[in-house]
Amino acid sequence: MISSRDNERFKSLKKLAASARARRKSGQALIEGLNVVTAYQEVYGAPLTLVISESAFAVPAPRRLFHAAPPGGRLVLSDALFSEVSLLKTPDGVSAIISLPVRCEPARVEYGVLLEDIQDPGNLGAILRSAAAAGVEIAYLSAHCADVWSPKALRAGMGAHFRLTLRERADLHQVADDFHGQLLAASLSAERSLFDLDLRGPVAFIVGNEGTGISPSLSALAAAVRIPMPGGMESLNAAAAAAVCLFERVRQRAAGSRRRSPPAA
Repeated sequence: MISSRDNERFKSLKKLAASARARRKSGQALIEGLNVVTAYQEVYGAPLTLVISESAFAVPAPRRLFHAAPPGGRLVLSDALFSEVSLLKTPDGVSAIISLPVRCEPARVEYGVLLEDIQDPGNLGAILRSAAAAGVEIAYLSAHCADVWSPKALRAGMGAHFRLTLRERADLHQVADDFHGQLLAASLSAERSLFDLDLRGPVAFIVGNEGTGISPSLSALAAAVRIPMPGGMESLNAAAAAAVCLFERVRQRAAGSRRRSPPAA
């Protein structure tokens, strides 16, 4: 068990937890939470290093996870040290070091999401979680999005990072130009309702910055759609709006119903 802050392995953990630069340089990230670690293992197998706290070692599920890990790929931290690398108020004592996954981009994207300058890592993770649940294949992230591999984004994603193809620092204008299906952007001023469109074919949604929305140049490449809000609220936050849009396509494809309008131009 590691209990000293001077331990080099502990110092490396702290860097991965706190520094986007360290994550990019090493090609690694620190994921946290039993559910997130389990989600990673279901897709990619054992992490580089499984890390658990002293207290978690006394709990059956984390202990089984620990003993299943290769002997050279597991680590126990004192509770005090684990709390220093955790962002949670009540951590469950399970985390892991992983290699940043590399997934091949689909040859022909049928369902995608373009994320422009999403600043809050919690929002970013929540959008990815909805996207993965809705069957999105790929998420394109602009250069000014929050770090998608930050602990907060990973926690909010709840395993979505391991189900999606992620393209960081993407040229969203080029992606938009190349996309062969409907490219849609939610807008409060749009006349056309999201619910009047046929979304059963290839679709990509653009989600813009929490404060400023989608840039005019990118918005010009998409068809604007409105999310009906009969309750009188002025707007939805970025993550909620994305979820509504993404799951409307899921609903339509499940129902197989005919829409009243043709696909947006």
